[in-house]
Amino acid sequence: MPYTLAAPCEFQEIIRKSRFLAKAAPVNSAEEAQAFLEAVSDPSATHNCWAWKIGNQYRFSDDGEPGGTAGRPMLTAIEGQACDRVVVVVIRWFGGIQLGTGGLARAYGGSVAKCLQAGERIELVRRDRYHCHCRFAELPLLKARLNEHDALLESETFDAEGAELVLALPPEQQPRLAQLLADISRGRSVLRSLDG
Repeated sequence: MPYTLAAPCEFQEIIRKSRFLAKAAPVNSAEEAQAFLEAVSDPSATHNCWAWKIGNQYRFSDDGEPGGTAGRPMLTAIEGQACDRVVVVVIRWFGGIQLGTGGLARAYGGSVAKCLQAGERIELVRRDRYHCHCRFAELPLLKARLNEHDALLESETFDAEGAELVLALPPEQQPRLAQLLADISRGRSVLRSLDG
């Protein structure tokens, strides 16, 4: 089961006189990851290497370190900690002693692993997306009971009769929520999958 971070976290260590500061945060999009990278990168540091993973999407950068010695080991550490929807930046201030390619890979990957282990993690729940239409009178009844089904309201678009809702919920909750919707609407509203 994949995990994400509950909140941003950091870990710092000195390896052969170089200071490595790892900063990690939960993210839901590539744009959020990029914003975090821009916010925490230190222009005075020797290197600001980074990696992020969101589902099947991932990116990483060695930021001037020898190819394959920073970004890739950082991504491997994210995956090794069973994390998803996270971004990590490792800021390095060079201390004058060369670490070699193996030493760099261990330093960057190790800093990320320790950072993610130190952070508070929460389990990611798989959710499928559904939509339905609800009349105004039924809307408060349905919204009041979404938590019972671990459902998230992603969007609502109002029209003259009510609202078109987009909901994300665990697949095993779909039959129960579909029944609730049918009961509340007297069979008028149907929960339809958006995921195919």
